Amino acid sequence: MDLTKTYPASVKEKWHGVVHLRRAIDKGKAKAHGDIGEYHYNCPMDQGLFAFLGIDHEALLDVITKAKSDQEISDYVGPFVHKKSAAEIEAWNAEFLKGAPAPGSESEKFFLDLRNQVAPDRTDVTRWADLLDLDEKREVPKVVAV
Repeated sequence: MDLTKTYPASVKEKWHGVVHLRRAIDKGKAKAHGDIGEYHYNCPMDQGLFAFLGIDHEALLDVITKAKSDQEISDYVGPFVHKKSAAEIEAWNAEFLKGAPAPGSESEKFFLDLRNQVAPDRTDVTRWADLLDLDEKREVPKVVAV
């Protein structure tokens, strides 16, 4: 995966039923091959995923680096995922996708700066997953105030 030429999977894409897992692995593949570009493997979002699953990011990166196929990576992460119940995964997915920067934080400043660069008219976008999709040219439905 060359992230200097393409985008990683969306945060919203599920792999083994878990959001963000495919994206973290895409970034790991790019890091392993020196093509990560502006992306960061083991960023705070990745760290949240790895903590939930109990995966050591360095061990996963080692597996990714040595893997000859996605199946080998899947075989490694599968047991971590299967330790969680379907209800735990769905609850975690829902909470993860709600992730937004804390008001007044450096994270919020970064978020607003990026949103203003990629879609200044999209003040309805307040969650990381939506902003990353916008930045990577994916469709993000507008949120209508009720």
